[in-house]
Formats: sequence, C-alpha cells, structure tokens
Amino acid sequence: MFIPKLYRSEDLDLMKEIIRENSFALLISSVDKIRATHSMMMLNEDDPENVYIETHISRANPQAKHLKNGDEVLCDFLGAHTYISSSWYDHINVSTWNYEAVQIYGCVELMNHDELYTHLDTLTSKYEKFQQCPMMVKDMGKEFVEKEMKGAFGMKIKPTEIFIKQKLSQNRKTNDFVNIISQLEHDDENAKKVAEKMKLIKK
Repeated sequence: MFIPKLYRSEDLDLMKEIIRENSFALLISSVDKIRATHSMMMLNEDDPENVYIETHISRANPQAKHLKNGDEVLCDFLGAHTYISSSWYDHINVSTWNYEAVQIYGCVELMNHDELYTHLDTLTSKYEKFQQCPMMVKDMGKEFVEKEMKGAFGMKIKPTEIFIKQKLSQNRKTNDFVNIISQLEHDDENAKKVAEKMKLIKK
C-alpha cells in the first residue's frame, strides 16, 4: 500500500480500532499463485507485546491447501471510506476518496486442534453475545462442533510489517476541510463516520 507521509499513521490503537470494526477482511497469499479470501479476522491481545491476527478459512479452499507454517500472507482491512466531490472546494480540482486502511504482512502459524476450538469459541461469542437468543459453541454439542471443525483451516498470523493509512483531506486548506465535513455530515453513515474521523485529526 502506497502511503504518502501526510497520510501515514503509527498509531497502533487506531490499527486495533480499524481491525475490530472491519473484521471481515482479505487474506492474500502468493505461495503458488496470487490468491485472496474474504475471512473473519480477530486480534489476539492475550500478550499485549505480541498481538497477532487469528482467522480461519475452509479446508476446501485452494488457499488452505497451499499455506503452511512460515509462509507470508497479507491481511488487508478497509476502514471508514467515502467519496469526496471536488464541487465542495472553493477552486477547481479533482474529486477523490477519503479512507482509512490497515495492511499487515505476517507469517502463518497453523493452529492445532485446541487452538482452533478456542478461536471458534471466542469468535462466535464476539458476535453471538448481542443476539436475543445467543447460540454459543458450548450450546452446539461437542460432537457437532468436532465434526464442523474438520472443515476449518485455522491460522495465526504473526505481524512482520504494519501499515496504517488515514487519508482524510489533510492536504486541504481550512475552509475546504470544514466544508467537506459539513457535506459528509448530511450523507450516509459511512460518510458521517469519515466526517467524525476528520474532526478528530484536527483536534
């Protein structure tokens, strides 16, 4: 990901926020050919000094058939994003897109049986706890869960490089910046979220 200095962030808390709020991300590899799978990803922060990503994909997925311990993958997360119209400037310019994104290169470490179970249990709990009648892994029965686990390919991804991008009109002069926020606040939820992010970077 190309990140001009103006848009580059080193804020690991921002990285965690983007990942937590945009967990359905792309797992990209190039072991045999370039492959990409959308998958649910989750940060494991049990050791705050060694945070890593957990995910799983189908064992039937060709990507799973080629990945092994030590292989490099790329996890690609797209955060808040929206269109920015050039009609909002007080001068002629080009339209663009504001967005936040995180890309993490990391080494694969395949999960063993117990790690995969814990991963699925934690992931399920993360989303089911908000349901009216939550269905947790413990409620599904061990035999059923064990059967389903045979089709899951779990992996831990230990980061080697982290890239955080916030492209939020930092290159615009104050009156254009303020007008962009004003326009976004009257748009959809994604646009409103970008507006809030823009306010934060100017505090």
